[in-house]
Amino acid sequence: MQALILAAGMGRRMGKYTENSTKCMITVAGKTLLERAVDALKEAGIHKLVMVIGYGAEKVREFVASKNYFGISIEYVYNYDYADTNNIYSLYLARDYLQKDDTILLESDLIFDKDIVKKVVDAEAKNVAVVAKYEQWMDGTVVVLDRRSNIVDFIDKTKFKYEEVDSYYKTVNIYKFSKGFSEKKYLPFLGAYLKAYGTNQYYEQVLKIFAHIKNSELSAYVLEDENWYEIDDAQDLDIANTIFADERHILEKYELHFGGYWRFPKVKDYCYLVNPYYPPEKMLHQISYFFKDLLTQYPSGMNIQKLNAANMFEVDADYLLVGNGAAELIEVLGRVLKGKVSVCIPTFNEYIRCFAQSEIREIDSRANGYRYHLEQLLEEAEHTDNLLIVNPDNPSGAFLTYAEMMRLMEKCEKQGVFLVVDESFIDFAEGSSRYTLIRESLLKKYKHLIVLKSISKSYGVPGLRLGVMATGNQAIQEETRRKMAIWNINSFAEYYLQIQRFYKNDYVIACNEIAKQRAKMQEQLSGIEGIKVYPSQANYIMCELTGEITSFRLAMLLIKKYNILIKNLSEKKGFQGGSFIRLAVKSEEDNAVLIDAIKQILSF
Repeated sequence: MQALILAAGMGRRMGKYTENSTKCMITVAGKTLLERAVDALKEAGIHKLVMVIGYGAEKVREFVASKNYFGISIEYVYNYDYADTNNIYSLYLARDYLQKDDTILLESDLIFDKDIVKKVVDAEAKNVAVVAKYEQWMDGTVVVLDRRSNIVDFIDKTKFKYEEVDSYYKTVNIYKFSKGFSEKKYLPFLGAYLKAYGTNQYYEQVLKIFAHIKNSELSAYVLEDENWYEIDDAQDLDIANTIFADERHILEKYELHFGGYWRFPKVKDYCYLVNPYYPPEKMLHQISYFFKDLLTQYPSGMNIQKLNAANMFEVDADYLLVGNGAAELIEVLGRVLKGKVSVCIPTFNEYIRCFAQSEIREIDSRANGYRYHLEQLLEEAEHTDNLLIVNPDNPSGAFLTYAEMMRLMEKCEKQGVFLVVDESFIDFAEGSSRYTLIRESLLKKYKHLIVLKSISKSYGVPGLRLGVMATGNQAIQEETRRKMAIWNINSFAEYYLQIQRFYKNDYVIACNEIAKQRAKMQEQLSGIEGIKVYPSQANYIMCELTGEITSFRLAMLLIKKYNILIKNLSEKKGFQGGSFIRLAVKSEEDNAVLIDAIKQILSF
């Protein structure tokens, strides 16, 4: 068996990465795509490779010569018309080779687990197209399979229907063709198609013809857990560099995305914090129904958003500002509040970053087991201008009760100290302990109280980027408003604010379920040797690793082996020298997956 790689194209969409060479020369995680393909071919027992080259051809040949690949011979076919033709012409130029032996056909812009080629070579079927279940990141040709995994249709872009995606499989652009199939069936059709439609076409169009022929002999090899990616642009390259990163860098690569993990469908995210039980299906359908209007219409300005938030939180609009996530409001407050700023360490990093121009007074919570010490906070109120509290705390889950918070509010009001309370996670507290400071009576009485809340996190809509600030201090309110954009949230977020009040009961049920699952998860984690669990009232649990394995290594192994992403806290200020992790509370099924993976790693 031989292999054929089509590598003549210019890869225009790759920009600077293909300025001087074709896509197979792009480096992903320390190795070129060509090197990775050759490694896979050698592992599959293939010792002959034919490359169709064009753009940057000599650089490819020079590179291959410099590597002196042992055990595999490489022959070349030139496509001198690479700028004006497509892959159908490149394949046609290699037709003589296809008639000589069974062939593994590869596109040059692929990265994949190297055992995939061997699996295809060993597959019983003589003619195979490698496919994967369609996912949202995929682009290009998709196919439809019958119950026996035979390909019955090729769906090109013009015929693609999103309402039918559940039946679609994406072609991975790895094929196995038998010599007989190429010689007697595929190549005759390929030549006729070229004459009829020209050279600027795709070879998949010819395969589509065979899919409609009974007993066409074209089967699908469906990938399951294998990794692969098609690299068409710079973002694809970034994703591929993340998926295929080595153990030293993979965790960092994922963390630098700061979200967007829907681009990595296999990843289970226990790092970023969201409510998995909300919003309800009915609400999602309601928003979907108005999708076109919300997409094509401008949102209202800031003053209207305040009215929507007022209905949601049942306070007067004059006390409220809506932000593009709580992060926007924190950033603006960092430019509004003056003087010394006291904050518990460790904490949410934005409260350090956004107040970088202020004198930061750190309240070290380590001595008290990473829990709030009320007397320490009351004492600090006498030495600062602004006191920042995340309640429940992030990342520890520590919690000030309503009675404790009232004492702190009274002290800060008496001292003339602004008390900024971030209650983004307070709705997940046990029902009997749950409360909110976004109450008109409190905002009216305590003029030095500023409350922040991330709607994105607690209400399960991080993609909308929503947050709210509440204060009865009109000077702070006005100065903050002036520093914000008048259109700071989109129409989808505006509509969400408008309809949330109709789903309040669903929200309470969802928060209660989080509290229930948190209790179960804490109990299960506590039963694992080598883990110390810290009590939490949030939708996450902080743990300390007390055995030999470090938090970095655990987090790295979870993402590398299990596609599970957690928060490694070892680099966070306040945890230096310790091994701490933060685990998001998700559904009972997802929590079980996480706990089982941790048990397996710690048992070695």
